[in-house]
This record gives sequence, structure tokens and C-alpha cells, in this order.
Amino acid sequence: MQIFRTIAGIVPVLNEYKAQCKKIGFVPTMGNLHDGHIELIKLAQKNNDIVVCSIFVNGLQFGLNEDWDKYPRTFEKDCSKLQSISCEVLFHPDENQMYPNGLDSQTKVTCSSMTNFLCGASRPGHFEGVTTVVSKLLNIIQPNELILGRKDFQQMAILRRMVEDLCFPVNIIEANIHRETDGLAMSSRNSFLTVSERAKASQLYKSLNWVVKMIKLGNKDFNFLQKEASKQINEAGFRVDYVSVCNSKTLEIAAVDDVEITVLGAMYSNSARLIDNISLNS
Repeated sequence: MQIFRTIAGIVPVLNEYKAQCKKIGFVPTMGNLHDGHIELIKLAQKNNDIVVCSIFVNGLQFGLNEDWDKYPRTFEKDCSKLQSISCEVLFHPDENQMYPNGLDSQTKVTCSSMTNFLCGASRPGHFEGVTTVVSKLLNIIQPNELILGRKDFQQMAILRRMVEDLCFPVNIIEANIHRETDGLAMSSRNSFLTVSERAKASQLYKSLNWVVKMIKLGNKDFNFLQKEASKQINEAGFRVDYVSVCNSKTLEIAAVDDVEITVLGAMYSNSARLIDNISLNS
């Protein structure tokens, strides 16, 4: 596996691959790789000749009092995992490489119509940080395919809109959520959970799944379902951020006659914030 830490180092190598008409798949991550990330890499390998994984803990998407400094950095373990599945290229820049003029002076990319609610309401500026860093990475890597996980459903929808609006020549491939045996969506932040929190953390998935089942049974009182699911999560000892029944494309509150519906939720434990979603037509 080739490892690059600078833009000047990786670009000529990728240009050579492109000159050989090789397809490039790209998987952006913040490291602390788990089986869900590995599945993204494997999906990228199916349709591409070269897979590039990036590891960059992006300070621009962390707000005040968030966990940037505590976010797990496990670079050596990550490299071993990537090498074990024959990932060809790893891009591991530092903050000076990505933001040479500093975070405050960085030109930013926004997608305001989809960033001010759900996760965006409790994490102001977060998605602006995501769209900015991914746009930079797309310009650096210039892949044929961008592989994104459905666990971060709002993020995926925002990046899809960004790619469409800014005419990035890349196809977005969606990967299904990879779950633990009890249903908990795999996440790097799961490592923050205490033993007792982890034992109950699948409640988010269970409550969202209950909402989906009720809708499939014909209950279209979305407000009631959201409140009841929130109650279930609170009673399990967590603090609800939101439970929302949304139109899968716009992320706006779903109408009763919407065909494509996704139920999204976020909750807090004492040590972590967890998100999940289930689409009715998935």
C-alpha cells in the first residue's frame, strides 16, 4: 500500500493511474477504522482498479465542546486493516496540508437548504466542514466513484446535492449500514461507550425499527410515532436529540403520501452521540 501525506505527492501518482485508464474509487474516512469502513473499501474494489482511502480527522467539522481532541487516532492499526484487504493507496494529510491558511481563513462550501435541521440543528457548522473537506478531497483525488455509507444519511444526501450542484464528475455509490449483532450501527464513536451504555445502545435502532414497522402496518401519525420512539429511547437511559420521519430525498418531514421515507434518529449517552436511520424501501 502506498501512503501519501502531501497533495504534491499523491496527485502525480493518481494522474499516472488515470493515464493508464484505471478507474479510481475513493473512500473518505477519519480513521479508527471498523468493519463498516472495511465494507466500504471492499465495495469500492468491486468496480474500480485502484482504491484510495483517506484518513483525516477534520477539525473544520467539529464544533465547540465537541470531541476533536478525543477522537480516536489509530493510524498503525488502520494501516494494517487496509493492507489486509489490499487497499492500494492511503492519503493521510495533516491539518497544515489541508488548510494551509488556517481553519478560520479557509474558503468554505455550503449546502444551506439541507444543513440546518436534524444533525445540523445540534451541530451548527458541522456539515459546512464536511462539504468543504470532501470538495477539497474530490479535487485532489478526482475519483470515478465516491463511496459513502448510509449510516450518515443526512451527510450522504448533502454530499449528493453538493456533487450535483457543483458538477463534480464523480458517481456516488451508497453502502448499506453495517451493524453489530444487536443492531447497533457500527461507528467509531461506539468506542466511547461505557460497558453499561453499550449494553443498551441498540435501543436507537430498536426504536427506529419500531417506527418503520408501525408505518408499514398503516400508522401514518408520524408525530405520534416520533414522540413514542423518543419516549422509548429516554426510558432506556439516553437523551434524545431527534427522531424524525423524513422524505428520503429532501429530508423534509414526510408527507403521508410520500413513497420514499427514511426514519432518522440521534441520541446522547453520557460519553457519545450516536446516529442511525432506516429506510422503508431499503
